[in-house]
Amino acid sequence: MLRILILISLIISLQYNIWYGKGGHREYATLQQTLELQRQKNNILKAHNEEIEAEIIELKQGLLTIERYAREELGMIKQGEVFYQIIE
Repeated sequence: MLRILILISLIISLQYNIWYGKGGHREYATLQQTLELQRQKNNILKAHNEEIEAEIIELKQGLLTIERYAREELGMIKQGEVFYQIIE
């Protein structure tokens, strides 16, 4: 009878460690969730990096891209043009 109680206590102790202890199932599930979130963030950053890389290639290769950037981002105009600003 004592052996059975010791065996049951040992099994319960081991099960507790598997489910709730360090490196157990709960920690594993939390790490899986964290890993998935990080993968999603990485994919977003990767797409953003690809957009920036494409823009760099455009800037290196084309004057039209440089002109568009100067107009849109820096607010520049060509000589002789008239700038109109519409305020809503």
